[in-house]
Amino acid sequence: MTGKPLIVILGATATGKTELALDAAQAFGGEIVGADSRQIYREMDIGTAKPTPEQRALVPHHLIDLIPPDGDLSLANYQKLAYAAIDDIHARGKLPLLVGGTGQYITAVIEGWSPPEVSPNPALRAELEAFAAEFGWEQLFARLLALDPDVQAFIDPRNVRRVIRALEVTQATGKPFSAQRQKHPPPYRIRQYGLTMERERLYERADRRVDAMIAAGFVDEVRRLLEQGYNRMLPSMSGLGYRELAAHLLDGIPLSEVITLTKNATHDFIRRQLTWFRGHDQGILWQNSETLNRNALKAEIERWLRES
Repeated sequence: MTGKPLIVILGATATGKTELALDAAQAFGGEIVGADSRQIYREMDIGTAKPTPEQRALVPHHLIDLIPPDGDLSLANYQKLAYAAIDDIHARGKLPLLVGGTGQYITAVIEGWSPPEVSPNPALRAELEAFAAEFGWEQLFARLLALDPDVQAFIDPRNVRRVIRALEVTQATGKPFSAQRQKHPPPYRIRQYGLTMERERLYERADRRVDAMIAAGFVDEVRRLLEQGYNRMLPSMSGLGYRELAAHLLDGIPLSEVITLTKNATHDFIRRQLTWFRGHDQGILWQNSETLNRNALKAEIERWLRES
């Protein structure tokens, strides 16, 4: 087996990825490369379940706190940053661990996608967002299908942001979005570990985490963002709980109601994450978070590293 090693730890939200990654990184002199599309934003810590300062002091973390809440990071730019971080970690003789729950980020890195480098078009995005708000995601997706029927195989029509990006790229290049998804696998030897647990147990765990975020000051975090002038419709604010809590603060929706909405949205998000990972499962070694023997897993990783 050839290539420098890359450990991937993936899974739905609330499965315990951070704790396992910290344990493995400390055991093998590793550093963590984040694969979370919400943890890239600065000032958004509680609702994104970012590693704490204490956790980051234990193990170096990369690709966290990259841009402000009104910033934009394309998939192509994320991928470049991820490869640069992984190569830098290798160059220093350390073990990189790609860790997160954003399936698109992880798949783009390990499969070597070549995402189209099309700059955002704010005017077009605003037009398409308004169209989706008025006519629904179904009609927005229909517009994309009319231009590129093949996207049905890999784009969730309810993911409005991704549908808008596909329309943006298609209109800018004049080529179907699906035809621009070339792959050039990176020169790494990759081992993927996926964390999972029984679905209802996972929902319960996610619900407890939402309650813990509220207790930790999630409402105040959203209030500070709004007071700084960040609009609730920003892509960053589509992270779980942010837009819901903005409705509490700006529209007077009762806190108990928005907490319930956030929990339900989290359940939906977990289902979408698991659907993605099932559809892009190329040798993921699934582990039950509740019965996982970390020492046995670390012994298995150690054997795999010796094979290189």
